[in-house]
Amino acid sequence: MKHRLTIHFPSEAVHQPITYRLAVDFDVAAKILRAQISPNRSGTMVVELSGDIDELAAAEHWLEGIGLELDRAQGEIRIDRERCVDCGLCTSVCPSGALAIGLPDWRLGFDAQRCLVCEQCIPSCPFEAINLVLTTRC
Repeated sequence: MKHRLTIHFPSEAVHQPITYRLAVDFDVAAKILRAQISPNRSGTMVVELSGDIDELAAAEHWLEGIGLELDRAQGEIRIDRERCVDCGLCTSVCPSGALAIGLPDWRLGFDAQRCLVCEQCIPSCPFEAINLVLTTRC
């Protein structure tokens, strides 16, 4: 089973070996999708955790127990085709290649299967045509 989380680190927790502890103590793999963490400052990390459902629950409980804030909201990226002008600015920041300009028509293409929901494309769009639509995980 997989869970996607956004983990918010307070400044006193950024030096902890989170992904190592998840692997060793809980047998949970952590795939880091996006991270912005600086020494002695707060940070944010978007991760996809995979493992047994009980181990995932225990790992998330442990993360909260050490003072990390978890955002469990799930969502998907949506492109508003009425606002999009196919400028391609978002393609330059997309780490997975989910956003690409297609030839020969030079139109923006979006492959939702490749999307990591890292949200880097949202602020890059000058026309505010890219949005995160949230859904709640059960």
